[in-house]
Amino acid sequence: MLVGPTCVGKSGVAMLMAQYLDSEIVSADSMQVYRGMDIGTAKPSEQQQRQIRHHMIDVAEPWEEYSTGRYLTEAVGIINSLHERGRIPLVVGGTGLYLRAMTRGLVHAPQADWQLRDRLMTIEARRPGWLRRYLGSVDPKAYQRVDPHDTRRIVRCVEVFVKSGRPISELHASDTRPLPHRFIKIGLTRNRQELYSMIERRVEHMIACGLIQEVKALSHLELARTALQAIGYKEVLTYLRGETGLEMAVEDIKKATKRYAKRQFTWFKTEDNITWVDASGMYNPQDIFEKIKPILNKYRK
Repeated sequence: MLVGPTCVGKSGVAMLMAQYLDSEIVSADSMQVYRGMDIGTAKPSEQQQRQIRHHMIDVAEPWEEYSTGRYLTEAVGIINSLHERGRIPLVVGGTGLYLRAMTRGLVHAPQADWQLRDRLMTIEARRPGWLRRYLGSVDPKAYQRVDPHDTRRIVRCVEVFVKSGRPISELHASDTRPLPHRFIKIGLTRNRQELYSMIERRVEHMIACGLIQEVKALSHLELARTALQAIGYKEVLTYLRGETGLEMAVEDIKKATKRYAKRQFTWFKTEDNITWVDASGMYNPQDIFEKIKPILNKYRK
Protein backbone atom coordinates (compact mmCIF):
# COMPACT_ATOMS: atom_id res chain seq x y z
CA MET A 1 0.00 0.00 0.00
CA LEU A 2 1.50 3.34 -1.10
CA VAL A 3 -0.17 6.36 0.49
CA GLY A 4 0.41 10.07 0.83
CA PRO A 5 -1.02 13.49 0.00
CA THR A 6 -1.92 14.64 -3.47
CA CYS A 7 0.98 15.58 -5.78
CA VAL A 8 3.62 14.07 -3.49
CA GLY A 9 4.83 11.77 -6.29
CA LYS A 10 2.95 8.50 -5.72
CA SER A 11 2.04 7.71 -9.34
CA GLY A 12 5.53 7.55 -10.81
CA VAL A 13 6.91 5.64 -7.84
CA ALA A 14 3.96 3.21 -7.95
CA MET A 15 4.82 2.31 -11.54
CA LEU A 16 8.35 1.35 -10.50
CA MET A 17 7.10 -0.56 -7.46
CA ALA A 18 4.63 -2.50 -9.59
CA GLN A 19 7.36 -3.42 -12.08
CA TYR A 20 9.70 -4.50 -9.28
CA LEU A 21 7.00 -6.63 -7.61
CA ASP A 22 5.52 -7.87 -10.90
CA SER A 23 2.26 -6.48 -9.58
CA GLU A 24 -0.88 -4.60 -10.62
CA ILE A 25 -2.11 -1.31 -9.17
CA VAL A 26 -5.41 -0.92 -7.33
CA SER A 27 -6.29 2.79 -7.24
CA ALA A 28 -7.60 4.22 -3.97
CA ASP A 29 -8.69 7.59 -5.34
CA SER A 30 -12.32 8.59 -4.91
CA MET A 31 -12.38 10.76 -8.04
CA GLN A 32 -10.44 8.56 -10.47
CA VAL A 33 -13.39 6.15 -10.37
CA TYR A 34 -15.29 8.53 -12.69
CA ARG A 35 -15.14 8.24 -16.46
CA GLY A 36 -14.43 11.46 -18.33
CA MET A 37 -12.75 13.09 -15.35
CA ASP A 38 -9.17 12.49 -16.42
CA ILE A 39 -7.10 15.67 -16.38
CA GLY A 40 -8.45 17.11 -13.14
CA THR A 41 -7.96 13.84 -11.24
CA ALA A 42 -4.44 13.25 -12.61
CA LYS A 43 -5.30 9.77 -13.86
CA PRO A 44 -2.49 7.55 -15.12
CA SER A 45 -1.98 8.03 -18.84
CA GLU A 46 -3.08 5.43 -21.39
CA GLN A 47 0.58 4.50 -21.83
CA GLN A 48 1.02 3.96 -18.09
CA GLN A 49 -2.12 1.85 -17.97
CA ARG A 50 -0.87 -0.26 -20.87
CA GLN A 51 2.46 -0.71 -19.15
CA ILE A 52 1.01 -1.63 -15.74
CA ARG A 53 -2.57 -2.76 -15.31
CA HIS A 54 -4.58 -0.37 -13.13
CA HIS A 55 -7.84 -1.26 -11.37
CA MET A 56 -10.63 0.88 -9.87
CA ILE A 57 -10.25 3.60 -12.50
CA ASP A 58 -13.18 4.55 -14.78
CA VAL A 59 -15.66 2.28 -12.99
CA ALA A 60 -18.52 4.80 -12.63
CA GLU A 61 -20.31 7.45 -14.66
CA PRO A 62 -19.96 11.04 -13.41
CA TRP A 63 -23.70 11.22 -12.66
CA GLU A 64 -23.53 8.20 -10.31
CA GLU A 65 -23.11 8.59 -6.56
CA TYR A 66 -20.14 6.48 -5.52
CA SER A 67 -19.73 5.31 -1.93
CA THR A 68 -16.93 3.85 0.15
CA GLY A 69 -19.04 0.70 0.49
CA ARG A 70 -19.24 0.24 -3.26
CA TYR A 71 -15.52 0.87 -3.60
CA LEU A 72 -14.66 -1.71 -0.97
CA THR A 73 -16.93 -4.35 -2.50
CA GLU A 74 -15.40 -3.91 -5.95
CA ALA A 75 -11.82 -3.57 -4.73
CA VAL A 76 -12.08 -6.72 -2.58
CA GLY A 77 -13.01 -8.76 -5.64
CA ILE A 78 -9.96 -7.47 -7.50
CA ILE A 79 -7.60 -8.01 -4.56
CA ASN A 80 -8.84 -11.57 -4.10
CA SER A 81 -8.44 -12.26 -7.82
CA LEU A 82 -4.86 -10.98 -7.77
CA HIS A 83 -4.03 -13.20 -4.80
CA GLU A 84 -5.50 -16.19 -6.60
CA ARG A 85 -3.17 -15.46 -9.53
CA GLY A 86 -0.20 -15.22 -7.20
CA ARG A 87 0.25 -11.47 -7.65
CA ILE A 88 0.73 -8.89 -4.91
CA PRO A 89 -1.92 -6.14 -5.10
CA LEU A 90 -0.37 -2.68 -4.90
CA VAL A 91 -2.97 -0.30 -3.47
CA VAL A 92 -2.09 3.32 -4.31
CA GLY A 93 -3.91 6.50 -3.37
CA GLY A 94 -4.71 9.27 -0.96
CA THR A 95 -8.41 8.78 -0.18
CA GLY A 96 -8.15 8.02 3.51
CA LEU A 97 -11.63 6.53 3.86
CA TYR A 98 -10.94 3.94 1.17
CA LEU A 99 -7.64 2.97 2.73
CA ARG A 100 -9.08 2.83 6.24
CA ALA A 101 -12.00 0.69 5.05
CA MET A 102 -9.48 -1.88 3.77
CA THR A 103 -7.24 -1.94 6.81
CA ARG A 104 -9.76 -1.39 9.61
CA GLY A 105 -13.05 -2.41 8.06
CA LEU A 106 -16.11 -0.54 6.86
CA VAL A 107 -18.45 1.03 9.37
CA HIS A 108 -22.01 -0.24 9.01
CA ALA A 109 -23.51 3.23 9.19
CA PRO A 110 -26.59 4.80 7.57
CA GLN A 111 -26.31 5.65 3.88
CA ALA A 112 -25.91 9.24 2.79
CA ASP A 113 -29.03 11.34 3.28
CA TRP A 114 -28.58 14.33 0.99
CA GLN A 115 -31.70 16.12 2.22
CA LEU A 116 -30.46 15.91 5.80
CA ARG A 117 -27.03 17.11 4.69
CA ASP A 118 -28.61 20.09 2.95
CA ARG A 119 -30.50 20.96 6.15
CA LEU A 120 -27.35 20.67 8.22
CA MET A 121 -25.44 22.90 5.82
CA THR A 122 -28.27 25.45 5.90
CA ILE A 123 -27.98 25.63 9.68
CA GLU A 124 -24.19 25.90 9.39
CA ALA A 125 -24.55 28.80 6.92
CA ARG A 126 -26.77 30.66 9.40
CA ARG A 127 -24.66 29.78 12.45
CA PRO A 128 -21.02 29.26 11.40
CA GLY A 129 -19.27 26.70 13.56
CA TRP A 130 -22.50 25.08 14.70
CA LEU A 131 -21.79 21.74 13.05
CA ARG A 132 -18.46 21.25 14.80
CA ARG A 133 -19.84 22.39 18.17
CA TYR A 134 -22.71 19.94 17.81
CA LEU A 135 -20.31 17.14 16.90
CA GLY A 136 -18.28 17.93 20.02
CA SER A 137 -21.38 17.54 22.17
CA VAL A 138 -22.48 14.18 20.71
CA ASP A 139 -19.18 12.55 19.73
CA PRO A 140 -16.12 14.03 21.49
CA LYS A 141 -13.79 11.37 20.04
CA ALA A 142 -14.74 12.19 16.45
CA TYR A 143 -14.54 15.90 17.32
CA GLN A 144 -10.91 15.46 18.33
CA ARG A 145 -10.04 13.29 15.33
CA VAL A 146 -11.65 15.17 12.43
CA ASP A 147 -9.87 18.15 10.89
CA PRO A 148 -11.78 21.33 11.90
CA HIS A 149 -11.77 22.46 8.25
CA ASP A 150 -13.02 19.14 6.85
CA THR A 151 -16.67 20.15 6.63
CA ARG A 152 -17.58 17.13 4.53
CA ARG A 153 -16.35 14.73 7.20
CA ILE A 154 -17.95 16.72 10.03
CA VAL A 155 -21.30 16.61 8.23
CA ARG A 156 -20.98 12.85 7.80
CA CYS A 157 -20.27 12.33 11.50
CA VAL A 158 -23.28 14.42 12.49
CA GLU A 159 -25.43 12.70 9.88
CA VAL A 160 -24.56 9.26 11.28
CA PHE A 161 -25.46 10.33 14.81
CA VAL A 162 -28.77 11.89 13.75
CA LYS A 163 -29.75 8.86 11.65
CA SER A 164 -28.56 6.08 13.98
CA GLY A 165 -28.47 7.65 17.42
CA ARG A 166 -24.90 6.32 17.82
CA PRO A 167 -21.61 8.23 17.54
CA ILE A 168 -19.57 7.25 14.50
CA SER A 169 -16.54 6.73 16.77
CA GLU A 170 -18.52 4.06 18.62
CA LEU A 171 -19.45 2.37 15.34
CA HIS A 172 -15.79 2.40 14.30
CA ALA A 173 -14.82 0.73 17.57
CA SER A 174 -17.45 -2.00 17.57
CA ASP A 175 -18.87 -2.66 14.11
CA THR A 176 -15.88 -2.92 11.77
CA ARG A 177 -13.97 -5.86 10.37
CA PRO A 178 -10.76 -5.33 8.35
CA LEU A 179 -9.99 -7.36 5.25
CA PRO A 180 -8.20 -10.64 6.06
CA HIS A 181 -4.92 -9.50 4.51
CA ARG A 182 -1.61 -8.24 5.80
CA PHE A 183 -1.06 -4.68 4.62
CA ILE A 184 2.43 -3.25 4.30
CA LYS A 185 1.92 0.52 4.36
CA ILE A 186 4.48 2.89 2.87
CA GLY A 187 3.84 6.63 2.95
CA LEU A 188 5.43 9.37 0.87
CA THR A 189 5.95 12.77 2.41
CA ARG A 190 7.95 15.86 1.56
CA ASN A 191 8.62 19.39 2.72
CA ARG A 192 5.30 21.24 2.89
CA GLN A 193 6.38 24.31 0.92
CA GLU A 194 7.98 22.11 -1.72
CA LEU A 195 4.73 20.17 -2.02
CA TYR A 196 2.74 23.38 -2.36
CA SER A 197 5.01 24.54 -5.18
CA MET A 198 4.47 21.20 -6.93
CA ILE A 199 0.71 21.60 -6.52
CA GLU A 200 0.83 25.03 -8.16
CA ARG A 201 2.79 23.65 -11.11
CA ARG A 202 0.43 20.69 -11.48
CA VAL A 203 -2.65 22.93 -11.55
CA GLU A 204 -1.07 25.12 -14.23
CA HIS A 205 -0.16 21.98 -16.19
CA MET A 206 -3.76 20.73 -15.95
CA ILE A 207 -5.07 24.01 -17.34
CA ALA A 208 -2.55 23.84 -20.19
CA CYS A 209 -3.55 20.23 -20.93
CA GLY A 210 -7.22 21.09 -21.35
CA LEU A 211 -8.96 21.02 -17.96
CA ILE A 212 -11.31 23.82 -19.06
CA GLN A 213 -12.38 21.82 -22.12
CA GLU A 214 -12.78 18.66 -20.04
CA VAL A 215 -15.10 20.40 -17.58
CA LYS A 216 -17.01 22.04 -20.43
CA ALA A 217 -17.67 18.59 -21.92
CA LEU A 218 -19.15 17.49 -18.57
CA SER A 219 -21.06 20.69 -17.85
CA HIS A 220 -24.23 19.58 -19.65
CA LEU A 221 -24.51 16.54 -17.37
CA GLU A 222 -26.13 16.48 -13.95
CA LEU A 223 -23.02 15.47 -12.07
CA ALA A 224 -23.35 13.44 -8.90
CA ARG A 225 -22.69 15.28 -5.66
CA THR A 226 -19.70 13.05 -5.02
CA ALA A 227 -18.25 13.90 -8.45
CA LEU A 228 -18.82 17.61 -7.85
CA GLN A 229 -16.57 17.37 -4.80
CA ALA A 230 -13.61 16.87 -7.11
CA ILE A 231 -11.24 19.81 -6.79
CA GLY A 232 -10.87 21.69 -10.04
CA TYR A 233 -14.25 20.86 -11.50
CA LYS A 234 -16.45 23.03 -9.32
CA GLU A 235 -14.01 25.94 -9.62
CA VAL A 236 -13.93 25.70 -13.43
CA LEU A 237 -17.72 25.39 -13.53
CA THR A 238 -17.90 28.68 -11.62
CA TYR A 239 -15.71 30.24 -14.30
CA LEU A 240 -17.77 28.75 -17.14
CA ARG A 241 -20.94 30.19 -15.60
CA GLY A 242 -19.32 33.63 -15.65
CA GLU A 243 -19.31 33.93 -11.87
CA THR A 244 -15.54 34.44 -11.66
CA GLY A 245 -12.57 35.05 -13.91
CA LEU A 246 -10.20 32.34 -15.10
CA GLU A 247 -7.27 33.66 -13.08
CA MET A 248 -9.35 33.57 -9.89
CA ALA A 249 -10.65 30.08 -10.68
CA VAL A 250 -7.10 28.78 -11.12
CA GLU A 251 -6.04 30.40 -7.86
CA ASP A 252 -9.04 28.82 -6.11
CA ILE A 253 -8.03 25.39 -7.43
CA LYS A 254 -4.51 25.85 -6.06
CA LYS A 255 -5.81 26.92 -2.65
CA ALA A 256 -8.34 24.09 -2.46
CA THR A 257 -5.71 21.51 -3.43
CA LYS A 258 -3.31 22.78 -0.77
CA ARG A 259 -6.07 22.61 1.86
CA TYR A 260 -6.83 19.07 0.75
CA ALA A 261 -3.16 18.07 1.03
CA LYS A 262 -3.10 19.51 4.54
CA ARG A 263 -6.17 17.45 5.50
CA GLN A 264 -4.51 14.35 4.07
CA PHE A 265 -1.39 14.96 6.19
CA THR A 266 -3.64 15.26 9.25
CA TRP A 267 -5.56 12.11 8.35
CA PHE A 268 -2.50 9.93 7.79
CA LYS A 269 -1.01 11.04 11.10
CA THR A 270 -3.83 9.10 12.79
CA GLU A 271 -3.05 5.91 10.86
CA ASP A 272 -0.69 3.38 12.39
CA ASN A 273 2.07 1.17 10.96
CA ILE A 274 2.97 3.47 8.06
CA THR A 275 6.66 3.50 7.13
CA TRP A 276 7.26 7.06 5.97
CA VAL A 277 9.72 7.92 3.22
CA ASP A 278 10.74 11.57 2.89
CA ALA A 279 10.95 12.55 -0.78
CA SER A 280 11.95 16.17 -0.12
CA GLY A 281 14.27 17.48 -2.81
CA MET A 282 13.65 14.42 -5.00
CA TYR A 283 11.75 14.79 -8.27
CA ASN A 284 12.87 11.69 -10.14
CA PRO A 285 10.61 8.70 -9.26
CA GLN A 286 13.61 6.37 -9.59
CA ASP A 287 15.45 8.20 -6.80
CA ILE A 288 12.44 7.91 -4.50
CA PHE A 289 11.99 4.26 -5.40
CA GLU A 290 15.59 3.53 -4.41
CA LYS A 291 14.72 4.73 -0.89
CA ILE A 292 11.69 2.43 -0.86
CA LYS A 293 13.39 -0.67 -2.28
CA PRO A 294 15.05 -1.72 1.01
CA ILE A 295 11.62 -1.70 2.67
CA LEU A 296 10.21 -3.95 -0.07
CA ASN A 297 13.22 -6.28 0.14
CA LYS A 298 12.74 -6.62 3.88
CA TYR A 299 9.25 -8.05 3.37
CA ARG A 300 10.12 -10.12 0.31
CA LYS A 301 12.57 -12.28 2.26
